[in-house]
Amino acid sequence: MARFNTKAARAQPVSRVTSTGNVLRTYQGGRGRERDARSELFLLALANLVSQQTFYENGADRDDRYAKLVRELAVTDPAWTAGLLGWLRGEGGMRTASLVGAAEYVHARLTTGATEGPANRQVVACVLRRPDEPGEFLAYWTAVYGRAVPKPVKRGIADAVRRLYHGQSLLKYDTAAKGYRFGDILNLVHAAPDPDKPWQGELFRYALDRRHHPDTAVPPASSPVLAAHRELMALPVARRRAVVTEPGGAERLAAAGITWEALAGWLQGPMDRAAWEAVIPSMGAMALVRNLRNFDAAGVCDEVAAQVAARISDPAEVARSRQFPFRYLAAYRHAPSLRWSCPLERALGHSLANVPALPGRTLVLVDRSGSMWGPLSDRSRLNRADAAAIFGTALALRAADADLVEFGTTSRRLAFGRGESVLRVLGRFGSLGGTDTTSAIRSHYRGQDRVLIVTDEQYAHHRDGDPTRQVPAHIPVYTWNLAGYRVGHGPSGSAGRHTFGGLSDASFRMVPLLESARDADWPWATAA
Repeated sequence: MARFNTKAARAQPVSRVTSTGNVLRTYQGGRGRERDARSELFLLALANLVSQQTFYENGADRDDRYAKLVRELAVTDPAWTAGLLGWLRGEGGMRTASLVGAAEYVHARLTTGATEGPANRQVVACVLRRPDEPGEFLAYWTAVYGRAVPKPVKRGIADAVRRLYHGQSLLKYDTAAKGYRFGDILNLVHAAPDPDKPWQGELFRYALDRRHHPDTAVPPASSPVLAAHRELMALPVARRRAVVTEPGGAERLAAAGITWEALAGWLQGPMDRAAWEAVIPSMGAMALVRNLRNFDAAGVCDEVAAQVAARISDPAEVARSRQFPFRYLAAYRHAPSLRWSCPLERALGHSLANVPALPGRTLVLVDRSGSMWGPLSDRSRLNRADAAAIFGTALALRAADADLVEFGTTSRRLAFGRGESVLRVLGRFGSLGGTDTTSAIRSHYRGQDRVLIVTDEQYAHHRDGDPTRQVPAHIPVYTWNLAGYRVGHGPSGSAGRHTFGGLSDASFRMVPLLESARDADWPWATAA
C-alpha cells in the first residue's frame, strides 16, 4: 500500500505557485483564481519593473501591492521571503525590485520586533551586488523612511561595501550624478576595511577626500588603476586624442579604468572611429550590444566589428551578463547593419539555454492581446507581447513536435521550420485585440501531451469556463505569467495545473521536473 501511495503522489507532482479556493474576476471579466500571498509575490516580483505602469495597473498601485506583500511575508514567512529576495537579485535578474524588497523586509521586521528568520543585515548585504547599489538602497530608504538609518541596514551596507569597493568601481560609479557618493556612504555606515584587502583603507580615505576635498585628493599609490587614471586626467585636452590613437592606446585606457561613458567627456570631442576602436576591448558584453548602432555610425572597421560579434555571441559572455532575452531582440531591431544579425541571433539562442527540448506533442499558445503591448519599462521599446513571442517560439522550436499559436480575440497557428531561428519566426506574429484564451485552446487542442500558455492571464469571460478546463485533467497545463497580476486564469499548484513567471527563461527548467513526476520547488530551493 505504501508503494502504491508513493506512485500516486508522484503521478500528481506539484509546483509551488498555488491558488486559494477563492474565485475572483480577471480584469477582462473572466472567472479567475486568487493566489496565496507567496505565489502572488513571487509572480509580481519577477514581472515588476519598479514604478512601471502596466495595462491594468498604474505603477504606484503595483509598487504598493509589492511592498505590502513583502512586509506581510517578512514577518509571517521570513526565511522564504529572504530566499526570494536573494534569488531575485541573482538568477532572477530583477535588480531594483530586490533592493526595494530588502528595504521593505527589514523595515517590517524592525517595526514589528520580529527576530526569527534570516538576519536583517544578511538580507541587505545579499541583494547589494553592484558597487552603486549601496547608494541606491540608501536613497530608497531615506526617501521612504527618513534619514535615520537603523544599525542592521548600516551593517548590511558596510558588508557590501567591503565586498564591492575597489579602484575600478570607484572610477565607474562614484560620480556627481549619484545621489550618494562613495564618501557619503562611508561616512554613514563607518565600514572598516576588509582585513584581507590591505589596500582598502587607503581607498576608503581617498573616496572620502574625493567627496569632501576633490581639488586636493590624491589617489593611493597602492591602486595602479587610480594612479593611471590620474595621469590621464592630467593630460592637456589637446594631447588626449593622440593618446587614444597611438599604439597601446587601448591598453592605456583599460589600465586607467576609462569607460566608454567617460571617454567622450575626457576627450571633450566626438566619439569617432578611433575612439570607439580604442575603448571597445575594455567594454562589457552588454555595453557592446547597446552600442552597435554607434559603432556603425562611427564606421568601426570590419576587423574590430568581428571581435565585437565574437564577444556578444560567446555563450560564456551571454551567461555571465544574465541579460533578459528580449534585450537581444531590441538590439537586433535597432542595429542598422546586417553584420550584427547573425551574432545577435546566436546570443539570443544562448540566452534561452533553460528552454527545454520537450518530447511528444506540445501546444504552445502566445498571448498577443492588447494588454500585452505596453512597454516593459520606460526605457524599453519592447513589450510583454515581444517577450511572450520569444519564449513561445523558443519552446516550439526546441520541442519534438509543436503547434505554435498566437491568440487574442481570434487565434491562428504559425508555421515554422525545423532549425529556423527565433528571430525569423518572430516576424510572423501579429496583434490580435482581446484575450479569448478559452476559445484559443478549444480551437487548437487536439490531444497534445501538454499545453503551455505564455500570457498575462487576463482572459475574457467564456461560457465554457476558464482556459485550463478545456484540457483533460490528466494533461498538464503550464501557464507562464509575464505580468504578475493578482488573479490568475485558472487553478495552479496541483492536479497538472502549474504556473511560472518572469521575463527570463529560468522558470522553464521546472517543466522537466514536473514531467518526471518530481515536485518543482521554488527556484532558490531547487537550485540548492
